[in-house]
Amino acid sequence: MTLRISLRDGEQMIVNGALLRSVGRTDLCVENSVTVLRGREVMTPEDATTPARRLYYACMLAYIDPAGAGAHHDEIICYLSGLIGALESHEAKAACAAFARKVAAGDFYRALADCRMLITYETVAFARAECDAA
Repeated sequence: MTLRISLRDGEQMIVNGALLRSVGRTDLCVENSVTVLRGREVMTPEDATTPARRLYYACMLAYIDPAGAGAHHDEIICYLSGLIGALESHEAKAACAAFARKVAAGDFYRALADCRMLITYETVAFARAECDAA
């Protein structure tokens, strides 16, 4: 199955661990199985500033670095344990459980989608806490 990817000028993506940047508008067709993350899915270490973001970053590294996935898996478990303990929402806890099942199955790409939901939940919870404190 062919994957078609369109990139804007300057947009980055990771393919099998290599960081690529588009020069001009670029259309790509991926003809075989590879690990691919588009620019909006890539997180830098400097952006991993909250528990959910650190979890996302560790999962992203496990996805793009299959050889080092074991070491990243230990980080994922550590971050997930801390995050689950801090969550109150049943929806967020369900997302953590779905995330954990996907990580256990080695499906890191789909686990990233669950983690993006956790980042959104975390952002809303932090904003609510700031409003309550004010």
